[in-house]
Amino acid sequence: MAEEERATSSDTDQLALRDLVMSDAVRAIHLTIDTEWGSLQQSARQTAAARALWGHVVNDPLADVLAGEQLLQGLYKKMRRDRMSNAKEVSGVMLAIRTLWFDARLQAAIESFGGGHVQLVLLGAGMDARAYRLSYLKETTIFELDFPDLIQLKSDLIRQVVASSDNQTNLTVSSDRLIHVPADLREPNWLQKLTDSGFSPGTNTVWILEGILYYLSYDDAMQVLETIARALEKTAHAVLLADFMNKSAVSLSNDMYQFYSDWPDQLLPRIGFCNVKVSQIGDSDANFGLLTDPENLFERRRKIPRSVDIDSLDGSPCCRLYLVEATESLSGEDS
Repeated sequence: MAEEERATSSDTDQLALRDLVMSDAVRAIHLTIDTEWGSLQQSARQTAAARALWGHVVNDPLADVLAGEQLLQGLYKKMRRDRMSNAKEVSGVMLAIRTLWFDARLQAAIESFGGGHVQLVLLGAGMDARAYRLSYLKETTIFELDFPDLIQLKSDLIRQVVASSDNQTNLTVSSDRLIHVPADLREPNWLQKLTDSGFSPGTNTVWILEGILYYLSYDDAMQVLETIARALEKTAHAVLLADFMNKSAVSLSNDMYQFYSDWPDQLLPRIGFCNVKVSQIGDSDANFGLLTDPENLFERRRKIPRSVDIDSLDGSPCCRLYLVEATESLSGEDS
């Protein structure tokens, strides 16, 4: 699928998909996903669809196959409707910006370590394809931790890409090593499974929690964050990259979202993280030139104090997504 077809086709009613996405093998895998996965796993395909359809800014050669035909068509229709109505923000732009922010901060974190081997831990990795698309991960061991069935079906989809005639770019893993860790973050033994798979607490590490925390219960999310904080105590240098919804955003879909934090920059230091920086969509480091209308929703939210829950202009909830970066724990810094 060409970039202009993925990202800017607003003059036709149909999305041009490459043959591989519509092949019987790929469709069969996504049919299994449709029938067997819950909302937490399904969210992984939504992110992949946004990465595919914002392909002019997000380079992800696997995203369309990982998303599947149905989700691509659904998001494409929303994007086309937004463009035809001159919407101030186009569907999927938040996920595109989120992806670019994590990519940029990941690269900066690796560079800050000053060389040497790095571990990248993707918790709730979903349909993430960073191991295949980011060239700066050459000296990095990547651990993708997620549900066993998700890891298996994702691997099946990637094998279809590698074996297909569409694989003109000779898709390969760009990192030093890619290790799959079948585990459930909601279970307290996930760190032990990560360690059993080769994770070394003493090695420089970047931890990524992208699009996962708000799907967890409060207890489960805090267990994950506290476990990472304890692991950071033994790490030479480490960076946590995560995104948090505020209470207003979670309340829009209590059936899907659970955990929230209105003040992650206060929450994380209490459990041991330091140097916490919080960005919102639309900030200078979380825009990437994709929010061009000065009256877009994200810009409006940025101008409203974070303590305000309701937008006085239209009475709508002030939904926010916080992009958060933190470094090694306070106890680790003192050691």
